[in-house]
Amino acid sequence: MNATPPDAGAEHGGGNGLLWVLLAVAIVFAVMRPRAPLDYLKLVDWQTLGALAGLLAITQGVEKSGVLQSVAARLLAQTTELRHLVFFLVAAAAGLSALVTNDVSLFLLVPLTRVLAAQAHLPLARLVVLEALAVNAGSALTPIGNPQNLYLWHRSGESFIGFMGMMAPTVAVMLFWLFAAVRFLVPRVEIQLKPAGEAAPAQPRLLALSALLFVAFVVALDQRWLPAGLGLVFGAFLLLRPRVLLGIDWTLLLIIALMFVDLRQFAELPTIAALLQQWPIDEGWRAYLAAIAVSQFISNVPATILLDRYVHDLPALAAGVSVGGFGCVLGSLANLIALRLAKVPHGLREFHRIAIPFLLVCALSAITLRL
Repeated sequence: MNATPPDAGAEHGGGNGLLWVLLAVAIVFAVMRPRAPLDYLKLVDWQTLGALAGLLAITQGVEKSGVLQSVAARLLAQTTELRHLVFFLVAAAAGLSALVTNDVSLFLLVPLTRVLAAQAHLPLARLVVLEALAVNAGSALTPIGNPQNLYLWHRSGESFIGFMGMMAPTVAVMLFWLFAAVRFLVPRVEIQLKPAGEAAPAQPRLLALSALLFVAFVVALDQRWLPAGLGLVFGAFLLLRPRVLLGIDWTLLLIIALMFVDLRQFAELPTIAALLQQWPIDEGWRAYLAAIAVSQFISNVPATILLDRYVHDLPALAAGVSVGGFGCVLGSLANLIALRLAKVPHGLREFHRIAIPFLLVCALSAITLRL
């Protein structure tokens, strides 16, 4: 089977155009609001960036092990209808994201989806967009599903179950529209398999190594031992499987670093602070809509931290930043990760064609919970 080269399509999937836009914005900020060089480094969330780097390396190990090809072949042998397959992938994405966070879910499922599309005629871009929507929706249910929930959970003082109860109505609305979108966007047709190519040889030792490193890395992240975890992952691959590191999407890491630099400087602008102080966004539907709007410009995690000082209605804030993950690709870091992992042409266009209407429908439906 002919696999996509590591860099092929990368310029399309997540958009190297986005890289140049972010770089241009960083230059504008550097001219208008200059900082000391070390201050720019402080704007980057190195914990998040390091976690993504480790997961990208491990994902490459799993892909190169050849196990995804056999899993995809078995899945296609058991599922003959396209809509059934997409329902399964979307449900798996939503369920996993509530347990192992939205980005980890994407690192597990998007590579599998790419392999499925290599073995059968599937609308890969549409599937990955729906998976991105699914992890944003599913991760909103639990305190550990995404970073903004973890932050708000600690602020709320709610129990684990109590927080889930608070989020359940909004999540139910999002999941309802998610599965409605699958029904509307995915035809009920038979899956057409592609001619079988030469399968890459399976490498069970590489799979075992990747699995062990994944467990060790997750433990390291949980214990806040990021440098040690990164050293273990990259050191092991460098010594035992150096070719794995060549497939890492380093451009994605640069894009995310620039996002932190640009968006945090944007949030610090005096004009933004003045507007937030003047607007009546402390509670109810106004807080909810403000969280959605701000998420579109600076992503939902920074929006949560920024608005926390102005919004006193925590359920409205939590619902707003969850729904705000839809719409613009910057609404959630998971959106960008999904598109870069997919490596599909015109991924940004397909994402916004689906995600913006989805945001409008979800936002208007869930606002009734805040009235």
